[in-house]
Amino acid sequence: MWTGKHIRSPLVRSLFLSMVAEGEAADQQEWYRCCPDLLGESVRPLFVQSHLDSDTKAFLKRSQEKSGWLFTQLYHSLVSTVLSPMVSRTSINGFLGRGSMFVFSPDQFQQLLRIDPDWKAERLLDLGAGDGGVTEVMGVHFRQVYVTEVSPPMKWHLQRRNYTLLAIDEWQHTGFQYDVISSLNLLDRCDDPLHLLREIRSSLVPKTGRLVLAAVLPFQPYIEVGGKWERPKEHLKIAGKMWEEQVTNLCNEVFKRAGFELEAVTRLPYLCEGDMYNDYYVLDDAVFVLKASEDASDSPR
Repeated sequence: MWTGKHIRSPLVRSLFLSMVAEGEAADQQEWYRCCPDLLGESVRPLFVQSHLDSDTKAFLKRSQEKSGWLFTQLYHSLVSTVLSPMVSRTSINGFLGRGSMFVFSPDQFQQLLRIDPDWKAERLLDLGAGDGGVTEVMGVHFRQVYVTEVSPPMKWHLQRRNYTLLAIDEWQHTGFQYDVISSLNLLDRCDDPLHLLREIRSSLVPKTGRLVLAAVLPFQPYIEVGGKWERPKEHLKIAGKMWEEQVTNLCNEVFKRAGFELEAVTRLPYLCEGDMYNDYYVLDDAVFVLKASEDASDSPR
């Protein structure tokens, strides 16, 4: 990405940087844009408008700075090239300490759940927690934080944060339930997404328990196996081409089948730290707050 640092004229450089900044600002506002008229009638009143805030800007600034660390980025590129045929991308990032994700800021999380900064509950479970960066945003509101992760280097990062690490076949059978379960950009990366949703529903505290779920749209499910991408065993087909159409289909079809109903939804950028080629990477996220529907017990398993 050309930053204009090689432009000799101060005036031309200033004009160039101003144009770049204006273009980036316009692009970044698109990350949050939604056309409510395209949402289904039951979804429309539950949409929450989000905005670019100071915490998101701070993450972008840090990512831009790291992208400029030339020798670090060359080392990361070399290691990634050597390991990628044998090791998952997630584990490579965990080993290198790079690729941190940003889903929402503390203010955005509180706005979605409609909670105060001082709100506290007993237990949070973050499924597929990665390095724990997003877990930290949510974890301040809970007395006990539980996490799952399959990548060994990421498990190490989570244990360093003093989170309670549970196996992927253990969190459903602990003998207690969770006030909030988060599944952030996991639904399109698991083998049996409907089964996962039903297990989450049965693991939530009755009535007050909530699921915070993020999904990249357009929905393109793949699972990573030994550095290769494969189709999952259960392939969810989400109708619609536009963000709003797929959000509506997820709410009215997929979540309903799993015994959930919508409480809130917003559009946010799913951000990842960049490399020597890009300052950061961004995907379109839909972030939902779901609760078990009253007739959830009648949902097919």
